[in-house]
Amino acid sequence: MTKKSAFREYVESLALAILLALVVRTFFLQAFKIPTGSMRPTLMEGDRILVNKVIYGIKIPATPWRLPALRKPRRGDTVVFLSPDDHRRDFIKRLVAVGGDEVEIRDLRLWVNGRPLTDPPVFRERVYYNRGTYGEAGRPVKVPPGNYFFLGDNSASSRDSRYWGFLPEDQVIGQAFMIYWPPRRIRWLK
Repeated sequence: MTKKSAFREYVESLALAILLALVVRTFFLQAFKIPTGSMRPTLMEGDRILVNKVIYGIKIPATPWRLPALRKPRRGDTVVFLSPDDHRRDFIKRLVAVGGDEVEIRDLRLWVNGRPLTDPPVFRERVYYNRGTYGEAGRPVKVPPGNYFFLGDNSASSRDSRYWGFLPEDQVIGQAFMIYWPPRRIRWLK
């Protein structure tokens, strides 16, 4: 039996570590940095988050297919998805309505299916402004099947579904579940 050189062992170990990191990033977890204040106060500029890519079904790279999901996205989830305008960019917003729901912003509150949205509690704590084509006052919009409607927690400073409309479910990447940096902000996301 021949003995491997120390250099070869280091190279093999490094190659294996890189391969494992790529597999984990591609299929299971991905780190993102928050670039804007559209999700304030939940997420601040510069926060670094982890996103669970398994929960909504792992997208198989270079194909239109996904593996089975653990569950569908739910109202209130903080979701990372491909930008509707530029698929090379990622957005993060809060899911407020799913296919079949009717959404309206009335009296600075979010209304879904004719009732003010109060659950989860984050919806009671936010103010929503009538902006954009899909957020006009007195104009409820119906979310088509297979689509979602997203809003930023900081409604005054968020380019979201009020402007670009509905997001097809195949553009969802995963659910944000943790802020891991900076240290003073480390916490699980609700």
